[in-house]
Amino acid sequence: MKVALVHDYIKEYGGAERVLESLHEIWPDAPIYTIAYLPNFLGPHRERFKNWKIKTSFLQFLPFKSKLISPIRLLAPLVFKSWDFSSFDIVLVSATGAYSPNVIDSKSAVQICYCHTPPRYLYGFKTAREWKNNIFFRVFGEFANHFLRLVDYKSSQNVDFFISNSKNVKERIKKFYKKDATVIYPPVEIVSAEVTPSGQDSPRSYFMAGGRIARPKNIELIIKTFEKLKLSLKVFGRSFGGLNVSISKYPNIEMLGEISDEEKHELMKNAKAFIFASEDEDFGITPVEAMSVGMPVIAYRSGGVIESVVEDKTGIFFDELSVESLSKAIKQFNSSKINSEDCMTQAQKFSKERFKKEIKEFVEKKVKKFN
Repeated sequence: MKVALVHDYIKEYGGAERVLESLHEIWPDAPIYTIAYLPNFLGPHRERFKNWKIKTSFLQFLPFKSKLISPIRLLAPLVFKSWDFSSFDIVLVSATGAYSPNVIDSKSAVQICYCHTPPRYLYGFKTAREWKNNIFFRVFGEFANHFLRLVDYKSSQNVDFFISNSKNVKERIKKFYKKDATVIYPPVEIVSAEVTPSGQDSPRSYFMAGGRIARPKNIELIIKTFEKLKLSLKVFGRSFGGLNVSISKYPNIEMLGEISDEEKHELMKNAKAFIFASEDEDFGITPVEAMSVGMPVIAYRSGGVIESVVEDKTGIFFDELSVESLSKAIKQFNSSKINSEDCMTQAQKFSKERFKKEIKEFVEKKVKKFN
């Protein structure tokens, strides 16, 4: 079978890109069609894409394209439709929720979509930037989004088979696209759980938070809570849209920036718990990474994390996005007796090997049935 992979754009290394990487490992000869490829923004992860067959659009040559990723969504449907997939048997679309890549004309190929989420900005979910604060952007944005919703729905009808990254997203696909989906959880790197203390911090002396630091992740709430409690916190990841709190006056809080997977896993091995306050999270890979090294999770009860964290066994939930509610959960955690072994066992359900096996079996089964 000749396979093509489609991905919105490659500018950051998050959960969607981890899925793309695993798909590429299954089909290493498959070309990746993407609007734009910006390796200079991938930090320590840029080498992962070095030898891939990446086919970009004409927008790759656009000046300042890194600042135009959001406006490009108005042109994206035309770009996706311009690609020729007539020589492929399967077109596997990795839909991150940035654009509507299913608008492609897959010709006679079977079109399968791994959907991370329908575009959040089109369906009322919180996004990285608060564009509605500006009246001009709000008026223009609502008009543009109406058009893009029509395009998005129509493009969803091109898909022969949907795969969702969680039950949470499966419900969104049914609600917005009127389509059924099969749940295949995304791949998580399962690392050795042996604790190896490093640096000046003693084992389990601090808490951790981080990932893609954007508005729906509520990192500011976590920082404010830890300032109030005077507990040690390390935050990793690249910021999108900036933070509205200054941490220079908080000696107990350390911003690490973007770090490698190796550094992240080493830090996780020696942390007390991972704090996750994301709102309407599609799935949430970082809490599973934390559990894979035996670290419990303290999470806001919302979105896909409800499917990965087992309450009182691998983590603690809090029910309100407030300092008081998170503080209460942290105090509850400090008096709990969560077993590291249970955390690691739960994480194994989301391994990369499991993902690759399920995806490969799904594709082969559906293509065989389709033909």
